[in-house]
Amino acid sequence: MKYVLAAATLLALGCGANAARADNERGFYVGAGVGQFNVKIDDIDDADEAIERLDDDDAAWKIFAGYRFNPYIALEAAYIDFGRPKSRFAASGSSGDFKVSLDGFAPYLIGSLPLGPVEVFAKVGYYYYDVKTSIDLDDLGGNVFRSKKSDQDFLYGAGVGMTFFDHLHARLEYEKIEADQLDDADALWLSGAWRF
Repeated sequence: MKYVLAAATLLALGCGANAARADNERGFYVGAGVGQFNVKIDDIDDADEAIERLDDDDAAWKIFAGYRFNPYIALEAAYIDFGRPKSRFAASGSSGDFKVSLDGFAPYLIGSLPLGPVEVFAKVGYYYYDVKTSIDLDDLGGNVFRSKKSDQDFLYGAGVGMTFFDHLHARLEYEKIEADQLDDADALWLSGAWRF
């Protein structure tokens, strides 16, 4: 419900801001975003059978830069930090914490469709990232396992955006990651970009 309200607020602010079509229909842009990353992992390989499931969310952030060839096509590159989702577990009489973190680089191809002051868009990309896992057992006083792997996976998303004051572009977007190591991973973003 809170995401629907955020999207409605974004659109209402844009309609009230006298948003006209900007003159900068092509060119460079830079921006940043904040969001929520949701992840589910079943049968965690690194933990053997001690931990069977992680289902959590965490705050995420990204910075990005891109180039718009015209109002319909853009290329974008982003550094994305999906936070550190974690969960408590109990195994063989012991309990502890399991934590996973993902961060890396993603190039995208973005297709947009301007609809008056609003534009809808879809994006596809590839995420080159490091995934770090750690397991802490309470009765052993801390860290008992750590691993770090590099991987790459397909991601895609869609959203809606609006430009204010000819240069400030705000967008609300949903993104899904098709990761081999994750059973379900997605993010909801609110971001802003300055179009030169």
